[in-house]
Amino acid sequence: MRQTEVIRYSISFKQQVIRELESGRFDNISEAKEHYGINGAATIQTWLRRYGRNHLCSKVVRIEMPEEKDQVRELKKQIRQLTEALGHTQAENVINQAFLKIACERMGMDVEDFKKKADTMLSVMQEKSRQQG
Repeated sequence: MRQTEVIRYSISFKQQVIRELESGRFDNISEAKEHYGINGAATIQTWLRRYGRNHLCSKVVRIEMPEEKDQVRELKKQIRQLTEALGHTQAENVINQAFLKIACERMGMDVEDFKKKADTMLSVMQEKSRQQG
Protein backbone atom coordinates (compact mmCIF):
# COMPACT_ATOMS: atom_id res chain seq x y z
CA MET A 1 0.00 0.00 0.00
CA ARG A 2 1.37 3.39 -0.98
CA GLN A 3 1.81 5.91 1.80
CA THR A 4 0.51 9.40 1.22
CA GLU A 5 2.66 12.36 2.09
CA VAL A 6 1.04 14.93 4.36
CA ILE A 7 2.53 18.40 4.22
CA ARG A 8 2.08 20.71 7.22
CA TYR A 9 2.86 24.41 6.79
CA SER A 10 4.07 26.54 9.70
CA ILE A 11 2.04 29.51 10.90
CA SER A 12 4.80 31.91 9.86
CA PHE A 13 4.83 30.44 6.32
CA LYS A 14 1.05 30.77 6.05
CA GLN A 15 1.21 34.38 7.24
CA GLN A 16 4.00 35.17 4.77
CA VAL A 17 1.93 33.88 1.86
CA ILE A 18 -1.06 35.92 3.06
CA ARG A 19 1.09 39.08 3.43
CA GLU A 20 2.43 38.66 -0.09
CA LEU A 21 -1.09 38.27 -1.45
CA GLU A 22 -2.19 41.40 0.42
CA SER A 23 0.81 43.40 -0.76
CA GLY A 24 0.04 42.59 -4.39
CA ARG A 25 3.15 40.51 -5.05
CA PHE A 26 0.83 37.90 -6.55
CA ASP A 27 -2.17 38.82 -8.70
CA ASN A 28 -4.18 35.88 -7.42
CA ILE A 29 -4.13 32.81 -5.21
CA SER A 30 -3.14 30.54 -8.11
CA GLU A 31 0.09 32.46 -8.65
CA ALA A 32 1.02 32.14 -4.96
CA LYS A 33 0.17 28.45 -5.03
CA GLU A 34 2.35 27.86 -8.05
CA HIS A 35 5.24 29.98 -6.73
CA TYR A 36 5.41 28.07 -3.43
CA GLY A 37 4.45 24.64 -4.84
CA ILE A 38 1.36 24.34 -2.66
CA ASN A 39 -0.68 21.36 -3.90
CA GLY A 40 -4.07 21.59 -2.17
CA ALA A 41 -6.81 23.16 -4.25
CA ALA A 42 -8.26 25.15 -1.35
CA THR A 43 -5.27 25.31 1.01
CA ILE A 44 -4.59 29.04 0.71
CA GLN A 45 -8.33 29.88 0.75
CA THR A 46 -8.58 28.02 4.06
CA TRP A 47 -5.69 30.06 5.47
CA LEU A 48 -7.28 33.29 4.29
CA ARG A 49 -10.57 32.43 6.00
CA ARG A 50 -8.80 31.27 9.17
CA TYR A 51 -6.84 34.52 9.46
CA GLY A 52 -9.78 36.77 8.57
CA ARG A 53 -8.66 37.75 5.08
CA ASN A 54 -11.80 36.64 3.22
CA HIS A 55 -11.61 39.72 1.00
CA LEU A 56 -8.66 38.09 -0.80
CA CYS A 57 -10.66 35.00 -1.72
CA SER A 58 -12.26 34.83 -5.14
CA LYS A 59 -16.01 35.09 -5.12
CA VAL A 60 -18.21 33.13 -7.51
CA VAL A 61 -21.16 35.11 -8.75
CA ARG A 62 -23.78 33.11 -10.60
CA ILE A 63 -26.19 34.96 -12.83
CA GLU A 64 -29.31 33.07 -13.81
CA MET A 65 -32.38 33.78 -15.83
CA PRO A 66 -35.61 33.62 -13.80
CA GLU A 67 -36.69 30.43 -15.58
CA GLU A 68 -33.38 28.78 -14.65
CA LYS A 69 -33.99 29.55 -10.98
CA ASP A 70 -37.47 28.09 -11.27
CA GLN A 71 -36.11 25.02 -13.01
CA VAL A 72 -33.47 24.44 -10.32
CA ARG A 73 -36.08 24.88 -7.58
CA GLU A 74 -38.44 22.47 -9.37
CA LEU A 75 -35.70 19.87 -9.84
CA LYS A 76 -34.73 20.06 -6.16
CA LYS A 77 -38.39 19.60 -5.23
CA GLN A 78 -38.60 16.60 -7.55
CA ILE A 79 -35.46 15.08 -6.00
CA ARG A 80 -36.99 15.45 -2.50
CA GLN A 81 -40.21 13.78 -3.68
CA LEU A 82 -38.38 10.92 -5.38
CA THR A 83 -36.16 10.38 -2.34
CA GLU A 84 -39.23 10.22 -0.13
CA ALA A 85 -40.99 7.82 -2.52
CA LEU A 86 -37.89 5.61 -2.61
CA GLY A 87 -37.85 5.50 1.18
CA HIS A 88 -41.50 4.46 1.26
CA THR A 89 -40.90 1.80 -1.39
CA GLN A 90 -37.93 0.40 0.53
CA ALA A 91 -39.98 0.26 3.72
CA GLU A 92 -42.80 -1.54 1.89
CA ASN A 93 -40.29 -4.01 0.47
CA VAL A 94 -38.95 -4.83 3.94
CA ILE A 95 -42.50 -5.36 5.21
CA ASN A 96 -43.42 -7.52 2.21
CA GLN A 97 -40.32 -9.68 2.69
CA ALA A 98 -41.24 -10.18 6.35
CA PHE A 99 -44.81 -11.15 5.39
CA LEU A 100 -43.50 -13.57 2.76
CA LYS A 101 -41.20 -15.19 5.29
CA ILE A 102 -44.04 -15.58 7.81
CA ALA A 103 -46.40 -16.98 5.16
CA CYS A 104 -43.79 -19.48 3.95
CA GLU A 105 -43.08 -20.59 7.53
CA ARG A 106 -46.81 -21.19 8.10
CA MET A 107 -47.00 -23.22 4.87
CA GLY A 108 -43.89 -25.15 5.90
CA MET A 109 -42.03 -24.00 2.82
CA ASP A 110 -38.63 -22.44 2.19
CA VAL A 111 -38.81 -18.85 0.85
CA GLU A 112 -36.42 -19.56 -2.04
CA ASP A 113 -38.41 -22.65 -3.08
CA PHE A 114 -41.60 -20.57 -3.01
CA LYS A 115 -40.00 -17.89 -5.21
CA LYS A 116 -38.85 -20.52 -7.74
CA LYS A 117 -42.35 -22.02 -7.93
CA ALA A 118 -43.89 -18.56 -8.27
CA ASP A 119 -41.47 -17.67 -11.11
CA THR A 120 -42.31 -20.90 -12.90
CA MET A 121 -46.06 -20.33 -12.55
CA LEU A 122 -45.71 -16.73 -13.74
CA SER A 123 -43.76 -17.85 -16.82
CA VAL A 124 -46.41 -20.43 -17.68
CA MET A 125 -49.21 -17.87 -17.30
CA GLN A 126 -47.38 -15.34 -19.47
CA GLU A 127 -46.80 -17.96 -22.18
CA LYS A 128 -50.51 -18.90 -22.16
CA SER A 129 -51.46 -15.23 -22.38
CA ARG A 130 -49.19 -14.74 -25.43
CA GLN A 131 -50.63 -17.79 -27.14
CA GLN A 132 -54.20 -16.56 -26.59
CA GLY A 133 -53.43 -12.92 -27.52
